[in-house]
Amino acid sequence: MFIVTERDIHKILEDYGIKNKDFKYSELQRYHYEETDPESKQVRVIIRVDIADGESFVIRFKNELDAPLEIIEAQSRFAAVLYHHGIETPFAFKADGSYANPYCISGYEVIVTVETFAEGEIKTVDAETAEKTWQLLGKMHNTAEQNDCHVKSSVLIDPLDINDLFSFTDFNKHKEKLISIDQDLFNTIVKEYEHLLKQLEPFGNEPRYAVQGDISDCNLYRTKDDRIGIFDFNRCGDNSLYFDALMQAIFEARLMDYPHELSSHQEHIILSAFLKGYQKERPFTNKQKEAFSSLYALVSAFWLADIRWNENSLENCIASNDSEGIHQWMKEIYKRELFVLPFQE
Repeated sequence: MFIVTERDIHKILEDYGIKNKDFKYSELQRYHYEETDPESKQVRVIIRVDIADGESFVIRFKNELDAPLEIIEAQSRFAAVLYHHGIETPFAFKADGSYANPYCISGYEVIVTVETFAEGEIKTVDAETAEKTWQLLGKMHNTAEQNDCHVKSSVLIDPLDINDLFSFTDFNKHKEKLISIDQDLFNTIVKEYEHLLKQLEPFGNEPRYAVQGDISDCNLYRTKDDRIGIFDFNRCGDNSLYFDALMQAIFEARLMDYPHELSSHQEHIILSAFLKGYQKERPFTNKQKEAFSSLYALVSAFWLADIRWNENSLENCIASNDSEGIHQWMKEIYKRELFVLPFQE
């Protein structure tokens, strides 16, 4: 098991130029890779360090297959560019001229980064938070574009690639079963999917720039002067800025924690607030506004939770050979493909 000692922390802080005669530390997060593979040497551990003078820092330890040193360095460098251009994000420290550095700790080869600790983590998303967050995102996108920032890594929410929100592939892998239920409807769904996808393809040819890639309530914080800040660039990579804005907006409007008064009807309110905030910094073009309904229809029709994860998902209906349930899902998917959600000014 990966263990960090006080001596390890002292050495790291010293390397990163932080005076640390007296400090306390606590673990904020740990991925337990060894639970599924006792021999695993993969690591993701986050430790908070509180210095006696009142300053607090975060040390991140990583050894993951999809996160080599050069990617973590590029992610940290992008975060630093944002910081130096007025974006509210933790200050990243350097050691020997690099943000990310290799260490051997308790027999594990890990990559270490150090940053200031961000107080005021946001737990729920309301309309005001949504608007301020997407105004922040607009500033981040402008900064990435103006400074030609890039991180050559995949992102979670590219609609033209594998993503964490929706999946036509997961729907289509049951093609044989779906055709046996209603071949005409299956073919109609596929045809409409191809039509919607075609509306988005031009944006996939636009230049891609670095994005944080995982804006969520657990990665946001509110400063004492009521500004919204962002941390955790673990999923940072290059994406179309248009795709990043809208996919993240839908993600935030559907999958976060919301105040009780918004529960069950938060999507319209949050989505409208996001788009309003973003346009204050980075107005959408008419073509982007027109394509919005196509992207929303795609995400809704092939929403992964409904295809795969929910108790009454399409896959569960298929597994239980519930022909009626399968047919109802096919009709619902087609209905969602045809639903036109106007761009909300």
